[in-house]
Order: sequence, then C-alpha cells, then structure tokens
Amino acid sequence: MSELTNLTIAEARTKLLGKEINSVELTDAYLAAIEEANKSLNAFIEVTPDHAQTMAKASDAKIAKGDVGDLEGIPIGIKDLFGTRDTHTQACSHILDGFKPKYESTVTQNMWDDGAVMLGKLNMDEFAMGSSNETSYYGAVTNPWKAQGDDTALVPGGSSGGSAAAVAAHLCAGATATDTGGSIRQPAAFTGTVGIKPTYGRCSRWGVVAFASSLDQAGPIARDVRDAAILLKSMASVDAKDTTSVDLPVPDYEAAIGQSMKGKKIGIPKEYRIEGMAQDIEALWQQGIQWYKDAGAEIVDISLPHTKYALPAYYIVAPAEASSNLARYDGVKYGLRVTGDDITDMYEKTRSEGFGDEVQRRIMIGTYVLSSGYYDAYYLRAQRVRTLIKQDFENVFNQGIDAILTPATPSSAFAIGDEEMAADPVKMFLNDIFTVTVNMAGLPGISVPAGLDNKGLPLGLQLIGKPFEEEMLFQASHVIEQAAGTFAPKRWW
Repeated sequence: MSELTNLTIAEARTKLLGKEINSVELTDAYLAAIEEANKSLNAFIEVTPDHAQTMAKASDAKIAKGDVGDLEGIPIGIKDLFGTRDTHTQACSHILDGFKPKYESTVTQNMWDDGAVMLGKLNMDEFAMGSSNETSYYGAVTNPWKAQGDDTALVPGGSSGGSAAAVAAHLCAGATATDTGGSIRQPAAFTGTVGIKPTYGRCSRWGVVAFASSLDQAGPIARDVRDAAILLKSMASVDAKDTTSVDLPVPDYEAAIGQSMKGKKIGIPKEYRIEGMAQDIEALWQQGIQWYKDAGAEIVDISLPHTKYALPAYYIVAPAEASSNLARYDGVKYGLRVTGDDITDMYEKTRSEGFGDEVQRRIMIGTYVLSSGYYDAYYLRAQRVRTLIKQDFENVFNQGIDAILTPATPSSAFAIGDEEMAADPVKMFLNDIFTVTVNMAGLPGISVPAGLDNKGLPLGLQLIGKPFEEEMLFQASHVIEQAAGTFAPKRWW
C-alpha cells in the first residue's frame, strides 16, 4: 500500500487515467497511512473516511466514462481554515467548538469540481497565528524530519504545519494551506516540501476563516514543483463572492515547468543578508545563485531598501486586522459559549477561555494600535511603510528583473517547546523575516527544497515574482528542484 502513497499527484493521475490503479484503492492507502502515523505526527485533526471513499467511488465512475477533472481521484488534505460543508471547521480554536458550516469555501469547491477526494482536516496554528504549529487547540504537530543522531521532536513550521507535515509524511497527495506572512513557505522549507503563496487575489478568500484580510492568501503545499502547479491551477479562480479576487484567466502552470531560463534576470537583494544568518543558509543561497548561472540566467544585485521595516510593520497591520476579524467570536451565534452573569460577562468569559495565548496577544496588540491616540502613530505609519515596500519591488521589476531569489527561512526546523522561542515571542516572529515582504506587497512567492543543513534537516530557497506571474516562479523553481533533487524524511513514525 505504501507504494501508492509514494506516488506524486502527476504520477497518480497518469496511473488513474491509465486504469492501472483506481481512486478507491489509492484513497484507502492514504487512510491506512493516516491511521498508522497520525498518533505520532498529529497532522490531521479530523479524518473523513466515509466521505473520502464516497468521493473516490464517484471519481472511479467518472474515470470509467472518460469524464475527468484535473484532480480526478486524487486524495488531498484540507487546512482547518477552509470551510467544508458539514465537516469540522474550527481554525484549530476552542472558540469555534463544534462548528460545521453549511457552505463550502470557493477554493475547496473548485477542487471537488475537479475531482479531488477529501481525506480530512489538517492541524494548524490557532486562527493561523503562529510560526511553529504549537498554538493549535489540538496540540502541536510534529515534523516528520529529525536531526541526524537526535530524537528531539521538531516543529513543522506554521501556521500550515499540519499541511506541510502531512505532505512530507505522505499522508496525503497534496494539501491546501494559507499564507498571511509566510505560513505556506516557512513550513514548506522546514519539511522539504514545495509551497507557493500566489498573488493576492489569485485565489478566492470566500469561506476561509479570516486572520488579516489584506494579507491572507490560499495556496498549495505539495511534494514537488509540478504537483504544486497542478494544485494551484485547480484552486485559483475569480469569485463574485470575494471582491478582492481578480478576474484574470488561470494559466496552465504546469506548462511553464522545464522552460529555459536563458536570458532571464534573477535579482539578489542585499538586504536579505541579515546579521547572524546561519552559514548553511548563506551557502545554500550561493549555491542557488550558481544553479541559475549554470542555467543561463543573469544574476543581478538589487536593493529593497525598506525590507528592514517589513517585519515590524507587518506585526502592526496583521494584528490590527485580526482584532477586527475576530470580534465576531463572542459565544452568541456559534461555537463555544461560557455563561456569565450578563452578556458582557459572557463575552469576557467566552473569549478568555476560547482564545489561546497567542491569539489573545495579537488581538490586544491590534486593538491597541487601532485605538484613539495610537492609530496615526502606529497603524497609518505601518500602512505607509507597506506602500514603500511595494514600491521597492515595483522599482526592481521595472528594471527587468524576472524573479528574486532569497532564503526562505533564517534556520532549519527547531525543537517543539524551544525555551528561547517560548520566552520571547519576537524570536518566533523572526521566523517570518524573509517572507512577510511578499504578503505586504501582495506578490507571489514560492519555497523550494534546496538542500540539507549540517544536521540533515531540509532548507528552502524562496523565489519572489511579479504580480500574477506565478508561471515564472514555477519555471524558475524547477531549476532548483532539478539541481537539488527532492527530499524525504527517514521514516520513524
């Protein structure tokens, strides 16, 4: 059965269409893998075997008739942030206990229309707030990777840690994820998987639990670049229910893979060489530069001068939007309700018991920066910085740069319960230092596995592209994948 779960989406698709395998047996293989591994990894918080088998049987019937979608019969996992009709959707928060929506998110509906099979819902940081998947009400996810000679349990990154861990451990063929400040790309880098955050507006946000509405964007996590391209094509669409979605044709991203990089310009921003950056990260970055030279691309040194302000500006804008979005969770209409002496007491008790520490921290920060007397000093200033960051990228791309190459993370995966991270939330925030600029500017970014560090843990390189030019990211990231190869953890679970 494990041979089936080792197939990539592209490989499984070929075998399904060739009737060498069927979706029911492929789905059963994944369900068996989840049953065996999930107690160790905690990647899935809800498994839907009956629903999955029903969907798989429907796909087999369609394949028999020759009526197939782009993901026909492919079993996938869904991050718990996406609304799935009549199925657990709680953003991994206690405050949404028991919530099962009567609607389907646009992204997941697109995938079901294309024939995908839902295996269940994936763990994540509560309300997507975190960089380690330790803030989930359902407990931390364990990275399937371990350092050489060390049995310490590692984080998979966050907030899409369940998605990344499940894909890396072959518990699903691919997974949906979301990225507000790096929550697709950082966990992808930590787990040796491919994760792409598309341009803001490329995928509908309708039916996705909101964290920071001007930053959130859905995207896939997959085992390789081709699978990521297949998934994104299915996920992306314009949507009348989301006014921020953009009415542009969805390209055949898969067709861009393998095209020549000869004559393309790859920008290297000097501001991403941060103080104290691990030598392994710097060496990998230089290796990536050489791979592009070997592929015929031109390497150009560039400057993004406002990069140093991105992280503090992000941690003003994102909590501000979160404090507004999360005001709806009060125990009145759905989810957790803790009774009190009056309605105000009920609000206070419900929210204090329902939200975890990290979510409460960000709500308080957001409420503070939006309050009278501080709005101009913090929030408006952060928005002005955001405009300058966007202009930095526009200036670079106007100079003919096709894509920008940077590290994806400042380190490899760290230990669950790391004392330094727990004692100082800012250290955790610094995990997003290479990724938040992309969200602040609304650009597409992809993380691709590029090598292993001196502990044998995966590291990723990030490519940043022009708005709605994800095709270039798939084209360029394939160069890294071809040179570096793909990476899988040694099985221990």
